[in-house]
Amino acid sequence: MVLTEILNKQLPKVEKPGRYIGGELNSINKDKHKVNINFGFAFPDTYEIGMSYLGLQIIYKVLNDIDDVFCERIFAPASDMEEMMRKENIPLFTLETKTPVNELDMVGFTLQYELSFTNIINMLDLAGIPIKSKDRGDGFPLIIGGGPCAFNPEPMAEIFDFIIIGDGEDCLPQICDLYREHKNKGDVNRNDFLSTLLNVEGIYIPEFYKPIYRQDGTIQSIEKSKESAPDRIKKRVVTDLSKATFPTEPIVPLIEIVHDRSVMEIFRGCTRGCRFCQAGMIYRPVRERSKDCAIDLIKKQLASTGYDELSLLSLSTSDYSELKPLVMELMELGKEKNVALSLPSLRLDSFSFEVLNEIQKYKKTGLTFAPEAGTQRLRDVINKSITDKDIYDAMKHAISLGWTNVKLYFMIGLPTETFEDLDGIVEIARNIMDIYYDHNKGRKNRRFNITVSVSNFVPKPHTPFQWCAQDTADQFNEKHSYLKEKIKKLKGVSLNYHNTEPSLIEAYLARGDRRIVDVIIKAWEYGCKFDSWREHFNFDNWMKAFDDVGIDPTFYSSGKVTNSDVLPWDIIDTGVTKKYLFKEYEKALEEKQTHDCRISCTACGVNRYVKCEREGTNG
Repeated sequence: MVLTEILNKQLPKVEKPGRYIGGELNSINKDKHKVNINFGFAFPDTYEIGMSYLGLQIIYKVLNDIDDVFCERIFAPASDMEEMMRKENIPLFTLETKTPVNELDMVGFTLQYELSFTNIINMLDLAGIPIKSKDRGDGFPLIIGGGPCAFNPEPMAEIFDFIIIGDGEDCLPQICDLYREHKNKGDVNRNDFLSTLLNVEGIYIPEFYKPIYRQDGTIQSIEKSKESAPDRIKKRVVTDLSKATFPTEPIVPLIEIVHDRSVMEIFRGCTRGCRFCQAGMIYRPVRERSKDCAIDLIKKQLASTGYDELSLLSLSTSDYSELKPLVMELMELGKEKNVALSLPSLRLDSFSFEVLNEIQKYKKTGLTFAPEAGTQRLRDVINKSITDKDIYDAMKHAISLGWTNVKLYFMIGLPTETFEDLDGIVEIARNIMDIYYDHNKGRKNRRFNITVSVSNFVPKPHTPFQWCAQDTADQFNEKHSYLKEKIKKLKGVSLNYHNTEPSLIEAYLARGDRRIVDVIIKAWEYGCKFDSWREHFNFDNWMKAFDDVGIDPTFYSSGKVTNSDVLPWDIIDTGVTKKYLFKEYEKALEEKQTHDCRISCTACGVNRYVKCEREGTNG
């Protein structure tokens, strides 16, 4: 019985069979027997989360635009589906044709967050594919990694045959060209093909490198097993976003997903230089999509999908150079087509209240701001260039325009943080409530709500804070309790905070080295998967895995891993120099800010490799 027939019988027994059936509007189905390369794009989480990821839609189009390449989608099955698959001996399959994943030529996993790593192990096991690269012969698909977590590839290095560093849509067509050349000569020899990839910029092949450890666990050096392997892997960069492939006919899911709307990426990168932010460093330089290009793509996307909401995507929407004319044109388009506009990632220091006013006339929603820290001193440390005055002036404007729901994002556990900085979080919330009451004196007040949302600081590679220790569990828990006691006394203010234990595991994996892979596999053997889901996360099983492998996890969160001249992720060249990052780290300790590099070059180093979009920026 073919797999499709088995699934037709079994899918009615599971929750949300729409996750597994495919056939959505704008999905692509080629004859897999008539193409040269069968590629699987694997997202290591459920359909609802993976289909909300724009990168999937971009790669799907880039690869399927190549005539002899068929890119299909693969998602992690939910627990009930996995139970049924293992019971009925159903292998992990592609969404489009229900092909067993182990029959594909290549499978590319996106590493969007560290807590998805055990899902990758589980998906390979479900597919009947050996977990470690060294155990796979020529009969198995090539397993590829990519995405933001690939900028420290070491924790999962032994899983992947090769890893794409940087913009995958710029790299994958070249990889397919090389694979086609090998395949046209006969069966593809894995080792020969990997050797060919040494000539492709942005490709890291872990087996050609070996870290040498000191007795204290730090890295002494990285040895190459192939002389032709580059000393460092320079990231791949799409230089002109207006000319880059973008899906005008994205797949429209049959079931509700996390972000069920049309999305337009208006630019990549960020010039602000927040010292905790990995994305702001690894995605430099800023590359904008022109207004006219964005409008044209949006119109085509809305026409092909029927969406009634549009979101603009970037790290800092307010910094887009053509934001006002773009938004004004989109507002008119929205009124005409009955499409609501969503503007995430707005920053208080460049907030356009003209735009805000236009949006609230059409569709009033809650407002989200991210002061990140409660005091000016700590905002100077993290290089967050907004002041208390910026915050309160912005809130006065927002309240005067009729907003009654505000969410404030903060981070705790930041380097040099004190309890005075936590008091500052409470003070900001209290002062905003006072602003609201002052504005509404003598009026019939509507209820005003402030949600203070607190995340835990996780030191990330390729940032100025990569040398910093993370708070211990006791320290995080003490700070959570402190804020809870303070904020519960404020009427109309509520507190949300992230659990401590997942943040610890995230730090262990984020700054991990190659030895961590055995911990990840052992954690999976103990049942760890869907670790980013509160109901599935099991801290005790992770601790047992570390204990079994004989590794102290606090080595990776205490700052010890970065006491060495060689960091696990130094093999990756993001363009931003290590010298620049350390200089920023020292300025943080001195509580000194660095200006936005749109003002003038701050000499981060990225323009050694990529021409910056506007002269004098993104140095």
